[in-house]
Amino acid sequence: MNDSSDQPKPDTLNDIGVLKRREVEARIIAPLVERFAKEFGEERVTELARETVIDVARTQGAALAEAMGGNGLTEFANSLTNWTKGGALEIEVREQTETTFAFDVVRCRYADMYRELDIPELGALLSCNRDGTMVEGFNPQIRFERNQTIMGGADHCDFRYSLSPSETPVAITDQ
Repeated sequence: MNDSSDQPKPDTLNDIGVLKRREVEARIIAPLVERFAKEFGEERVTELARETVIDVARTQGAALAEAMGGNGLTEFANSLTNWTKGGALEIEVREQTETTFAFDVVRCRYADMYRELDIPELGALLSCNRDGTMVEGFNPQIRFERNQTIMGGADHCDFRYSLSPSETPVAITDQ
């Protein structure tokens, strides 16, 4: 039995690759969202799912910064191996400095996977929706901009992260 002072077990699910993780999540979440939508209304269930995914992403972003040992753009860029594992994303870096990290996703197997599962509408909700808020948890001073996604029908996703030069990243240490 766990007592209330025990810390939750660290999330190691990214070890299997985020693409596989998202597929496992989607295979259970999609039927739940569909069933709840029939019972309680699609609009309300979708909004609750969106809010929940955003909250989870923010928490995961903070945990990621801790795991990376810092919350600057360098550490964030290094964390992309979690999402690109197994060719899940093909990216082209446009600019990478201490204050800017800009890249395009030119192939997205996440979008392919949601289409193959016949739930393309959930792809944006369960995956793309996380990007902006995950980085808020990683470092609330990083600004995120994206104008298009493959999931939304574009030929590439344009990810742009920036950090004001006056906002120095913080080293994360155990206390």
